[in-house]
Amino acid sequence: MNRLSIINDEKPALATTFRVFDPAMCCSTGICGPSVDAQLVRFAADLDWLKSQGVLVQRFNLSQQPAAFVDDTSVRSALEDKGEASLPLIQVDGQVKSSGVYPSRAQLAAWAGLGSFEDAPKTASTGCCGPATAKDSSSDKSGCC
Repeated sequence: MNRLSIINDEKPALATTFRVFDPAMCCSTGICGPSVDAQLVRFAADLDWLKSQGVLVQRFNLSQQPAAFVDDTSVRSALEDKGEASLPLIQVDGQVKSSGVYPSRAQLAAWAGLGSFEDAPKTASTGCCGPATAKDSSSDKSGCC
C-alpha cells in the first residue's frame, strides 16, 4: 500500500494527459502578431479550461519543438502519411483522438471524461502577446514574433 492511500484511505486518481501537436507557428500558441486566428484563441481558451479541471496539457509546436514530432511514433506516421495536413494532432493518454482540426470544447471535455462544460467561463487565455480576446486582437501590439 502506498503512503497516499494509507493517509487518504482511497486510491489516487490518475490524471488525463492531452498532448497537442500544432503545425509550425510563430509562437507556442499562435496567438500573436497583427492578425490572430479566432480558432486558435478559442482552442487556447479551451486548453486553459482543461487545465483548470486538473487535466495535464502538453503542447508542441512544429517550428519550435520538432524533436517531439519525430520522437512520437503516431505523430511521425501521421506526418509521413498526410504531411502537415495531419496537424494539429491531439492525443489523449497516448491515443490519437483528432487529426487535422482543432476539436471543440465539448469533444475535449468528453475525451477527458469531464461532465458538463457549459457553466465554465468562456474567457480567452493570455497569449504570448498579451490578452487574446476578440476586442484585444484588433489593438496595436508589438507582437512576439
